[in-house]
Amino acid sequence: MIVDKEMYPSQEDLLYEEEVLRNPFSLKLWWRYLIARSDAPFKKRFVIYERALKALPGSYKLWYAYLRERLDLVRNLPVTHSLFQALNNTFERALVTMHKMPRIWIMYLQTLTDQKLLARTRHTFDRALCALPVTQHDRIWEPYLVFVSQKGVPIETSLRVYRRYLKYDPTHIEDFIEFLVNSSLWQEAAERLASVLNDDEFYSIKGKTKHRLWLELCDLLTRHATEVSGLNVDAIIRGGIRKFTDEVGRLWTSLAEYYIRRNLHEKARDIFEEGIMTVVTVRDFSVIFDSYSQFEESMLAHKMESVSSSDEEEEGEEENDVDDDEDVRLDLNLSVAKLEKKILNGFWLHDTKDIDLRIARLEDLINRRPELANSVLLRQNPHNVEQWHRRVKLFEGNPTKQILTYTEAVRTVDPNKAVGKPHTLWVNFARLYENHKDVANARVIFDKAVQVNYKTVDHLATLYCEWAEMELRHKNFKGALDLMRRATAEPSVEVKRRVAADGSEPVQIKLYKSLRLWTFYVDLEESLGTLESTRSVYERILDLRIATPQIILNYAFLLEEHKYFEDAFKVYERGVKIFKYPHVKDIWVTYLSKFVKRYGKTKLERARELFEHAVETAPADAVKPLYLQYAKLEEDYGLAKRAMKVYDQATKAVPNNEKLSMYEIYIARAAEIFGVPKTREIYEQAIESGLPDKDVKAMCLKYADLEKSLGEIDRSRGIFVFASQFADPRSDGDFWNKWHEFEVQHGNEDTFREMLRIKRSVSASYSQTHFILPEYMMQKDQRLNLDDARDKLKQAGVAEDEMAALERQLAPAASNAKDSSRKVGFVSAGVESQTDGGIKAPANHEDIELPEGSDSDEDEKVEIAQKDVPSAVFGGLVHKRDEAEKDGEEQNKDKDDDSRLGALERIKRQKRA
Repeated sequence: MIVDKEMYPSQEDLLYEEEVLRNPFSLKLWWRYLIARSDAPFKKRFVIYERALKALPGSYKLWYAYLRERLDLVRNLPVTHSLFQALNNTFERALVTMHKMPRIWIMYLQTLTDQKLLARTRHTFDRALCALPVTQHDRIWEPYLVFVSQKGVPIETSLRVYRRYLKYDPTHIEDFIEFLVNSSLWQEAAERLASVLNDDEFYSIKGKTKHRLWLELCDLLTRHATEVSGLNVDAIIRGGIRKFTDEVGRLWTSLAEYYIRRNLHEKARDIFEEGIMTVVTVRDFSVIFDSYSQFEESMLAHKMESVSSSDEEEEGEEENDVDDDEDVRLDLNLSVAKLEKKILNGFWLHDTKDIDLRIARLEDLINRRPELANSVLLRQNPHNVEQWHRRVKLFEGNPTKQILTYTEAVRTVDPNKAVGKPHTLWVNFARLYENHKDVANARVIFDKAVQVNYKTVDHLATLYCEWAEMELRHKNFKGALDLMRRATAEPSVEVKRRVAADGSEPVQIKLYKSLRLWTFYVDLEESLGTLESTRSVYERILDLRIATPQIILNYAFLLEEHKYFEDAFKVYERGVKIFKYPHVKDIWVTYLSKFVKRYGKTKLERARELFEHAVETAPADAVKPLYLQYAKLEEDYGLAKRAMKVYDQATKAVPNNEKLSMYEIYIARAAEIFGVPKTREIYEQAIESGLPDKDVKAMCLKYADLEKSLGEIDRSRGIFVFASQFADPRSDGDFWNKWHEFEVQHGNEDTFREMLRIKRSVSASYSQTHFILPEYMMQKDQRLNLDDARDKLKQAGVAEDEMAALERQLAPAASNAKDSSRKVGFVSAGVESQTDGGIKAPANHEDIELPEGSDSDEDEKVEIAQKDVPSAVFGGLVHKRDEAEKDGEEQNKDKDDDSRLGALERIKRQKRA
């Protein structure tokens, strides 16, 4: 045998050769030798590997490295190359000692799989499973299943392998089912899937739920109905319908599809009908109905195609048939289908030309859709009254079906569970008979309806009212009155005791207290009965304490129409005693207006007592119209002084938001009755009565206009000064514009300068107030006056501004306790202050001490001519001023006398006083 020179050891190999010869059983030496010759050709390394393995046949490291290198050598070669056979032989030699090593087996099996050696690969897999322990079988089964799933592997081989694998690990049955489905083995796939669903302990390793597996089984059974046998498909799918309620529509269509694929079309139609009649959701109904209509359309199209083709065939057969009298049963050349066709030809049950019937079926299905959809909604809630009404409308034009629907509705709907008004079913039912001129049956329906125990009394009362209206439409007036008397009759004590013993009180026991029923009854009595009967009904309503303010008014109007005025007023009296505000408001207004209109001046004191009682019981927000009505009474029939008193009381009684309008009415009436000067007192009272700031400002402007119209310029200016504390220059520009116009027309340089000074002072006060006070205190409807603002600023530690301090210095000190309560800068209409010498002076404090640098000439004296205002303009104010002067003189005189007396005498006089 000739060996290549390249295979001989070189000079560099001598060192390693000596070591391995010296100790051939050392793995370390052989491994170092192989590493050193890693760049050598594989043939030389092949010799080294073979020598090493001959010395160390049980070394896994050597075998693994050797096999890896041989695998790399054949990686890019075709599987028919001779090196693959040498590789397989090497694996076989390795497995002699490495048969417990799973990695060697896996490498070998992967190599055989790539070589497409089916028989040898299968046997090797089996040897590996036999050689390795059970704990390592998982590493073999994974490539084994990949191998048997390849194309070209016989199905029987794959099935056997999978079945063996399921014995080893039953949890992977889903993989087997997928393999069966992919291999079109529908029968075994369905059986395995059914067994999985019947196993209560089954757990899906792929995360599939029982619901999903059930749907997969249904799809499998329906799509391959002819390939699967031995399973009760109908029972399986119906079980799914009962168990999985969210997929009912899909399951019903699957069952129908199963029968369609098995050519049982009539059975499929029955399934569709059953599904439509049992589903309870609109979504499921839509799924089934769409599938049903599509099925009918496809069947119709197929039938039309088959009929056209059969007609052509029959024409050809007729041409070929020569002797029709020949017995077709003796013709052995005919197929079974043709024989059956010829025998049953002309028999009406075997007529295949049923296109008209199928068209009628499709049209009927489409026409039934609204009714079927309504049935679905009623199955959801059979006590839905509105759906029953819609169902009746569907049969419009068919009274028989409407009557049957109403009958079913009143039997089905439970009044205590009804959604809607169940009594409307009875009403419409009776109206249906009435519209068809059958009043007797309508009365029977109403009579049965009023015996039902409804949820509320109002439902039963409505039925009686509808019944009575039907009697009125048919001119049965006596019957309508008798019916209402029957409905409003109070049950006897025995009946109440018996019902109380039963524990459940029907609405018929409480019907006699129904206000709706009594209202209808009293309207009937007013129209058809006598006055006495009507009054008795009204009195009965009042006795039952179910009256409303409108009933009181109606009763009173009835008595007034028949001239029973005092009785009407007694009814009003009862009404105001029964009801409270705000319900009694209309009764009071009507009562007072009727009383005043009836008696006028003849019973003035009684009218005053009524008004006083009315305004005492009325709340503040409802008292204004009563006071206005009261004042109108006094103006028309009483005294003007009392009318003014009423207006004054009204201004104190109404709420703050209505005080301004009330004062305006008060001032207007006072000016009309007593003259314009009388309004000064009212203006003062309004300004000091605690109105909101914006209303005080509006009232001051009107007061100032009044004084200006009377020629009192100083008074008008004083009012402007007082009102300035309520007007922020930044937001109330209208006020300052009016004052500016006033000073331009009637003022001088000093007064105009004073206006500007006040404007700066007010602006500074508002600025500081806005910075210090909380925002809610500066809102427009809750604005503080300047005095409160200054107090807040002082409490906060903020010094008062210079302008405000100057204003306080210039303001005159109050002379007495009464005048000290007045606000800064306000000029009263009367005489307000005294000088030190006791001389009366008009209340006008417009004298301002100007600084030394003033532009005015001190030596120049300007005399302003004044024209006396006629005393007629002031009216009674002149007399009041004279009386005030006399009282002041007497008080000064008494003070002088007291000063001359001793202390003891003064104490005695005080005790006597």
